[in-house]
Amino acid sequence: MKKQRVCILGGTGFVGKHLVNRLADQGWRVRVLTRRRERHRELLVLPTIDVIEANIHDDAVLHEQFAGIGVVINLVGILNESRRDAFRKIHVDLPRRIVAACQEQGVSRLLHMSALHADAQAGKSRYQRSKGEGENAVHAAGNGLHVTSFRPSIIFGPGDNFFNRFAALVKLAPGVLPLACPGARFAPVYVGDVVTAFVKSIDDKRTFGQRYNLCGLATYTLQELLEFTAITTRRRCAILGLGNGLSALQARVMGLLPGKPLTYDNYLSMQVDSVCNGPFPEVFGVTPASIEAIVPKYLAKKGDPFDDVRHHSRHDE
Repeated sequence: MKKQRVCILGGTGFVGKHLVNRLADQGWRVRVLTRRRERHRELLVLPTIDVIEANIHDDAVLHEQFAGIGVVINLVGILNESRRDAFRKIHVDLPRRIVAACQEQGVSRLLHMSALHADAQAGKSRYQRSKGEGENAVHAAGNGLHVTSFRPSIIFGPGDNFFNRFAALVKLAPGVLPLACPGARFAPVYVGDVVTAFVKSIDDKRTFGQRYNLCGLATYTLQELLEFTAITTRRRCAILGLGNGLSALQARVMGLLPGKPLTYDNYLSMQVDSVCNGPFPEVFGVTPASIEAIVPKYLAKKGDPFDDVRHHSRHDE
């Protein structure tokens, strides 16, 4: 089957770079839209990848960039708001613009990155509710646009913002690290497995209209994941789990710091365990990789374990 041209929004992010590299390895022609083209030279050298500087919030730009495209992939998302309306702009308004541009240009396939427990009505946090509203918007598209959405738990892998951030926290901690929501449960899923789900779904009609939860094989508490990080990076650090009241207070205080390492909305999201009710979707033929098999390869390296993970091979193990 002849490969269609693919346009990716969010292709310069963590998951996006892994996906772009996989598609490039398989010979797909990919157009990546980004705000600052020259910041992503590692993508510019890939022969089948076009990196285009574009304002993805401009309807005219989306219509122009989707011309001649068969598949659009939306990976754009944020965990924290820089202003009150940011979740709505990114998670709701942008997907609606994408759908409109796809329909105008005759795009037949849309893959959408949502989030586990995204729910427009019952989501605990603004993040979960906005993700749910955006997911509903793309699935309501119709008019020949076949949509598949993916709802992962925490995604890990080289370049992630989860274990790498934990490693930095453990490194800086003065022997003891207070931890909000230590009992929150996660089923971390490997970025390579998420990428496989996206790529395999492109031409698989069985996935049309489906919403897939993506989780790894094992479930861990947040405290267990932080302790695993400390052991992997050979750092001695006692993890002090905070109760509910102190967790909420820590989230409110840290939400005022530069970069917002933790916000009250994050705290609300963690009130629902980030785990799946069933196994990784059988349709993708994936046996999920474990954190024990993957994470040490990019955290416990020779020399400083906090070296830039961008030097890791672009190929999935």
